[in-house]
Amino acid sequence: MSDSVYKVIELVGTSEQSWEDAAKKAVETAGKSLKNLRIAEIKKLDMRVENGKVMAYRARVNLSFKYED
Repeated sequence: MSDSVYKVIELVGTSEQSWEDAAKKAVETAGKSLKNLRIAEIKKLDMRVENGKVMAYRARVNLSFKYED
């Protein structure tokens, strides 16, 4: 097995539907421009609230990808 190096970035995905959808959107959007995605870790979940109602879900995600040689 060869040695590997990974980069970790933080993303925030948003959705009006759910936290799961917010996290999925963050990862899938990053996947359009980054290669070799490895692990997505949910760091924080929160909601945007207006007038006592939930308006949007937000998922803060740490995403790692492998550097290529």
